[in-house]
Parts: sequence; structure tokens; C-alpha cells
Amino acid sequence: MLNTPKRVEKAFKFLTSGYDADIDVVLNNALFTVDYSEMVIVKDIDFYSLCEHHLLPFFGKCHVAYIPSTKVIGLSKIPRLVDVFARRLQVQERLTNQIADTVREKIAPLGVAVVMEATHLCMSMRGVEKQNSFAVTSAMLGAFRDNSRTRMEFLELLRLRSVIPATSVRPSAGLACVGED
Repeated sequence: MLNTPKRVEKAFKFLTSGYDADIDVVLNNALFTVDYSEMVIVKDIDFYSLCEHHLLPFFGKCHVAYIPSTKVIGLSKIPRLVDVFARRLQVQERLTNQIADTVREKIAPLGVAVVMEATHLCMSMRGVEKQNSFAVTSAMLGAFRDNSRTRMEFLELLRLRSVIPATSVRPSAGLACVGED
């Protein structure tokens, strides 16, 4: 217990380190000119943040898409961008908009879409005490706001679960899949 205050201080410094982050340093010039005008999506980005009203965590998945006009962002930089804004005292609605606005500002794409799904412990542990609820927020800019087909394509692609496993696990020779001939 003696060192608990020091551990708490260290934890809060980390959990609020987004205030000190410089977006340009985080992006590290990973903005590339390319001839590509189709949708780019990075989905299922885990994030953790603190509710600014109760200092309780909220966490979930973030999905970011954009349609490049002349530049793309290095794919690994998108989760880093999410972390910068998540590591601040936040409300989910602002967090969603900050991510979308920053992508728009940095590469001027034809459109940006951000969807965030989160469980809020301020709703689960206290208040209404609803353990199975979650909040979904979205920011649709440019082509995603103006073109319903583009928006629907993005939302449909979010519903698809990846066929690429996180790790390659091959079934044992003695196991067979249901329906396999």
C-alpha cells in the first residue's frame, strides 16, 4: 500500500499521455502520395479511455476508413492516432470526431468515417448499472456523409469478420470440420 500513490500517479500519467502527444511526431511523416482512390479501412482497433465525468474507463473497438485523394497514412499510424485521443479524459462522441477530423486535416481525403463501439464502466458499475450495454458513435465526413452507397459499403464491410486468423493455427489431422467432405 505504501507505493500505491506512486503507482496511481504513474498510471494516470500514462492514461492521460495523449495531452502531451504531438500528432505530427506520432505520424512521423508516414504520409505517402499514391495513385489509389478506393476505401482504406483499419478496423477492430482496441482502445481504452477514461470518462471525463467519472474518471472511469470506457473501452472497445474503433473502425477508421477513408478514401484517399492523393495521400495515404501508414496503416500502423491509424491505431496510434486513436491512442493519442483515447489517452485523454474523454467523452466517446468527441473522441470519434477528433479522430475523423485529424485524418481529414492531415491527408485531405475524399471522405473519412469513424465508428466506435464501447463499454462504459460509468454505466456498468454505477448509475444505471447496465452491464451488457454499449455505446456506438460515428463520424461521417465527405463522401461517407454525402453518398449513401459509400457509407453503406463501409458499414457492410465492418460487419464482415476477418478470415485472416491472428495466428496460424492448423487443425490437427484427427479433427474434421463439420460439413467437410
